[in-house]
Amino acid sequence: MMEGTKLEQVVEELTLLLLYLTSWEEDLAPGAPRVHRTWKNHRFEALDSLVEKGYLDTTHRAKSVRITADGLTKALELQKKYLER
Repeated sequence: MMEGTKLEQVVEELTLLLLYLTSWEEDLAPGAPRVHRTWKNHRFEALDSLVEKGYLDTTHRAKSVRITADGLTKALELQKKYLER
């Protein structure tokens, strides 16, 4: 059985991966880089931790989150770790 902190890390990693896999791209402004957005339908503790680490950007009023550039990089690492075996 996994220790609590190890399990929390795996849940957080899989949450970020699922957020990335279910995301869509949006234009914020003409000429601005496209951003990845996804719905906030995961454990709030995991979402809050991902925001604190700089992988997500959100406001409490929004129903979706933006995956940051660091979050995209980490999500692609996690995709390799969990899905490309």
